[in-house]
Amino acid sequence: MPGESPRIMTGAQSLVESLERVGVEVIFGIPGGAILPAYDPLYDSKIRHILVRHEQGAGHAAEGYAHVTGRVGVCMATSGPGATNLVTAIADAYMDSVPIVAITGQVASRSIGTDAFQEADIRGITFPITKHSFLITDPAEIPHAIAAAFHLAITGRPGPVLVDIAKDALSAQTEFVWPEELDLPGYHPVAKPHNKQIREAARLIAAAERPVLYVGGGVNRARAWGQLDELVKLTGIPVVTTLMARGALPDSHELNMGMPGMHGTVAAVGALQRSDLLVVLGARFDDRVTGKLDSFAPEAKVIHADIDPAEISKNRVADVPIVGDLAEVITELNLLLRETALPDYAEWVRYLKNLRQRYTPADYPAMEHGLLSPEYVIKRIGEIAGPEATFVSGVGQHQMWAAHLLPHEEPNRFLNSGGAGTMGYCVPAAMGAQVGLPGTVVWGIDGDGCFQMTNQELVTCSLEGIPIKIAIMNNRSLGMVRQWQTLFYGERYSNTNLKSHLVPDFPKLAEAMGAVGLRAETAEEVDDVIAQAMAINDRPVVVEFVVHKDAMVWPMVAAGTSNDDIKIARDLAPEWEGEEL
Repeated sequence: MPGESPRIMTGAQSLVESLERVGVEVIFGIPGGAILPAYDPLYDSKIRHILVRHEQGAGHAAEGYAHVTGRVGVCMATSGPGATNLVTAIADAYMDSVPIVAITGQVASRSIGTDAFQEADIRGITFPITKHSFLITDPAEIPHAIAAAFHLAITGRPGPVLVDIAKDALSAQTEFVWPEELDLPGYHPVAKPHNKQIREAARLIAAAERPVLYVGGGVNRARAWGQLDELVKLTGIPVVTTLMARGALPDSHELNMGMPGMHGTVAAVGALQRSDLLVVLGARFDDRVTGKLDSFAPEAKVIHADIDPAEISKNRVADVPIVGDLAEVITELNLLLRETALPDYAEWVRYLKNLRQRYTPADYPAMEHGLLSPEYVIKRIGEIAGPEATFVSGVGQHQMWAAHLLPHEEPNRFLNSGGAGTMGYCVPAAMGAQVGLPGTVVWGIDGDGCFQMTNQELVTCSLEGIPIKIAIMNNRSLGMVRQWQTLFYGERYSNTNLKSHLVPDFPKLAEAMGAVGLRAETAEEVDDVIAQAMAINDRPVVVEFVVHKDAMVWPMVAAGTSNDDIKIARDLAPEWEGEEL
């Protein structure tokens, strides 16, 4: 603070006071030798520390917290294996633009580079997967590093920042000086878009006949939902929302054609492929959306708006590049479009609505092959929990069903690992989301494979009073891998049978970790166990749904092929009303 008297304290005390000054309320972490000095002043701090059971869980929990609150999530670990256990979560946050700060202890500065006990060059290891990283050997640098780390994590394109602090820097005495301003040479993220580019975008929109709003996760990160809603109302342009943007526009909106990509809806894939103009908002032309890139949206011009200039024209050359914060970009575009005469897109919208109607299943059978249908189970969870609940998914088939079948009516209510596709994300991310949204309903939709990677965080939830609800789709296999083996490897099921019908007993495992364990094997039991889980709010709940292993996610575009080759079932392609894509 301006005018405050300098104070002498340890580097560890300086770290904790710095975290308090940037507004940290919760840290997910595990102590260990190199970071131990920081845990002593943390004992007296108002910051809540949640002692996780594995550092990967700390990282994903920080992600879940950041996602739902819009604030920076914080995780902490010691040197060596403690720090390296954070790497997966850091990479996940980097791919999905999640603002987290990872604080790690490091061996004493004199020992760095000597292969000391529990030494790892975590700064070097994470260099490609962080926005920035700091190695602190001088305790006087701690306040500036923390202030800068939090600023970097949340501004521009959000992402993870690492602060690695040598143990002797934490133990040494220092004069605490809080930076009145940050000096970050070269870091000047552009928030306000260029007026010329906005005008050119409006001109292309006015000239288009088959435009599509291709909405990515950047809209969620910018919290630009109101601006997007106004843009859709102004223009009447149909919308597709990527995996990371589900809920940015309600699925019930008449112009929302659903999720595009490898497992996208026919209407969404058709919209992109037939479009003559893509208005791309905070998306990066991910390969899971584009399929074979040179066949993607072949007739479309591209307006590409993103906070990160490195994403523009990286995969698809933009006709109109716009760098800026999505909330400001869409606001400026809306102002101009209010004064612009726009075409009537009624015929284009009619065509896409017809595709949506024809290729959206009316319902799913409750049972198939004598076992529960996973699609039916996930749909019922969504219907009973309602759109106000927060849903967190693991990675695989259940992730895709969750993306399609849950009620994505509210923004920022669906969390999953998009870019990295990290198995084990669900339980700890749900834990972080629940901490960020106390008193609300948080459901995790997980698979028996994903769940077994990080389920130990149920112990954390039980002891910390974090009442998440986890639904396990137990198909006794690595479902998405099995689907690929069915389709592309002659049904040679090499090492995908988890034998989860034998070991473990999921309800008993949940009970052993202090949670409530439930199981449903018949259609009659499904609603009952969901209702039981909804009624329990003082501890975590795990519900095992025994589902059949041969369910497949459709539609599907095989990897490396064109979106034109989308299949709605095995060997069955959609009919395009006589119009080729």
